[in-house]
Amino acid sequence: MSELTITPTKLKGKIVLPPSKSLAHRAIICASLADGVSRIDNIEYSDDIKATISCMKALGTMIEEHGDYVVVDGSTTFTTSKCEMDCNESGSTLRFMVPIALVRQNNVHFIGQGRLGQRPLDTYYEIFERQNIEYMYREGALDLYAMGQLKADVFEIPGDISSQFISGLMFALPLLPGDSTIKVSGVLESKGYIDLTLDMLSDFGIEIENNDYQSFTIKGNQKYRPCNKRVEADFSQAAFYLVASALGSDLIIQDLNLNSSQGDKMVLDYLLEMGCELQKLEDGIKLTANGLRAIEVDASQCPDVIPVLSVALGMAKGTSNVTNAKRLRIKECDRIDATVDLLETLGGKVTSDESSMTITGVDHYTSGACRTYDDHRLAMSIGIIATVCQGPVHLDNKECVGKSYPKFWDDYTMLGGIIDARNMEK
Repeated sequence: MSELTITPTKLKGKIVLPPSKSLAHRAIICASLADGVSRIDNIEYSDDIKATISCMKALGTMIEEHGDYVVVDGSTTFTTSKCEMDCNESGSTLRFMVPIALVRQNNVHFIGQGRLGQRPLDTYYEIFERQNIEYMYREGALDLYAMGQLKADVFEIPGDISSQFISGLMFALPLLPGDSTIKVSGVLESKGYIDLTLDMLSDFGIEIENNDYQSFTIKGNQKYRPCNKRVEADFSQAAFYLVASALGSDLIIQDLNLNSSQGDKMVLDYLLEMGCELQKLEDGIKLTANGLRAIEVDASQCPDVIPVLSVALGMAKGTSNVTNAKRLRIKECDRIDATVDLLETLGGKVTSDESSMTITGVDHYTSGACRTYDDHRLAMSIGIIATVCQGPVHLDNKECVGKSYPKFWDDYTMLGGIIDARNMEK
């Protein structure tokens, strides 16, 4: 891997955002479950998307990968009865694929990398036990065997765990012979991601009744129909440039759907609440700020943008509170601890507990050596905070952005960012 030293400078120019990873996962999966050929445009081959493509191929799907699009023929999906699925480090891929892989009788081995084996799967294990699906796994690493077939049922899922469990079931249950219900206990977090799933399923011909997010009624024996889709730009990645703009960079952000259902669109709402102003231009949008004020942030609906949003909160006048952030502790790294470490390393003022952070604004950030924790969102957040630091910023792993945004550093330098990389032994 490569270390990176960033010389502080504001970013300037126009940026075309990468496509939404969340929507790309969903479009590729739905196309793979349709009996026919679909074309999915505006694809970026991040490590996570490569993992989903690989897993669907393991189930028999024929997928042709072209420059920025894929052609998917789902007519041969479920033609394997034994397979291995390498989810790499993608939590979305894993949680989507577990129920999908068991739509038909299957003997499947799930493997992965990094912290993926430490991210909880108890929700699926409880389903396996109730439905007599055989399984075994190894603690601390993703090494899961599942043998059997998923059956229509009433599934009770806690609302405060990852919505990916619910989405995974939504992909699989319409294909089963009987009708199913997903009941949500407590308040459902990350509703925006469920909306993305429901919208994509509808585009591919699948109907699911949403009972005010408290339960979902799913008819069995449905059929996915082929559909051509273009993946819209990613608000999760837009968050980095929006925060850079809030901190004084001069950016025009292109191809961003302000009417998107993406939950991470909330980052824009929070920045506007902090005092930013939004301009809609012919060639994109522009965010500007003249001083930021502290706010209250509920992380439950947009956990992925919290690290970079915290960078802006760290320079806001007053004290901000980030609440309902417990799930950040089970991401690619413990993102609460990692965010605290980042801000403190560069002179920020922050405290934390199990599920929240309290951030008091400072006048400036200093220089320092920052750890990425091999987390793509931390690495990109370091790139953004460096634009307002008083001296050079060092990070330990520039390549980890490949998980979601392989071209980040290319785009960063295109916008005027100054970086110097050197290789190191891992």
